[in-house]
Amino acid sequence: MVKILLLGHDNDRQYFSAFFESEVETLMTSPLQQKLMDISSLTSKLLRKNFGRGPESCYAFANKRFLVFYIRGFLSPLEATLLENGNSDHIEISRNIVMKTVHNQLKGILELEFAQDIESFYHDWNYPQNTGMITVQFEGDIIEEVGRKLNDPVDLKPLIDEVERVSILVQKRPEKTEAYYISPKIYLIKRDGILVQIEKALIEKGYEQTLMVTKDELEKSYLHRDGRFEEIFSNPVADIFVDWDFSENRSIMCFVLKD
Repeated sequence: MVKILLLGHDNDRQYFSAFFESEVETLMTSPLQQKLMDISSLTSKLLRKNFGRGPESCYAFANKRFLVFYIRGFLSPLEATLLENGNSDHIEISRNIVMKTVHNQLKGILELEFAQDIESFYHDWNYPQNTGMITVQFEGDIIEEVGRKLNDPVDLKPLIDEVERVSILVQKRPEKTEAYYISPKIYLIKRDGILVQIEKALIEKGYEQTLMVTKDELEKSYLHRDGRFEEIFSNPVADIFVDWDFSENRSIMCFVLKD
């Protein structure tokens, strides 16, 4: 297990445990550890600068062309009040606006650090659990592929099949679905061709934010209620995050497993 020193929002020292298995620790070279440490700290500071407060912790994971941040403790007092009064939609819309600024500020730094252009940014939040994720997809690999343990019980094919089954219940089967192992506790699903015609029409009419909030609530309810993911992972699921890139007709889904 690789431990990376990380500065939290209160500048107390915290240790970031990247859940990469011992067989691949050699791939986590010192320069990469330093990059992840610096970028995790920088991301926390940018969140604090733009939102008025930073997260309690920010964990960074990297594999192939993906960089994933798992964030905890990022609900402001105002947002907590809105959440208590059933106004999570307002939190979602305001965070979407501010996160565009955060993404723009991170873009040049990440491209310079990893010497790869960024293809897309995604983010999502679980307000009741006060957690969140930011996923960055680069155009090329930023780290050699970290393989799974030979005895890892997670088979990506059943995971893809289950995501497609739930997608059909909510909207339609994606035109293309891919699964990615990021760490023993984090898996990504990328879906292309997910929008139905009425959703495309709503986007053209300017209802993108409303559609985003509605899809978020609807799809997550199906994933948690009807998905058989704990059976597939042989482990309880701590978080399921979903975000969409409507312009590219694409979605990223992030599964975070319990320790």
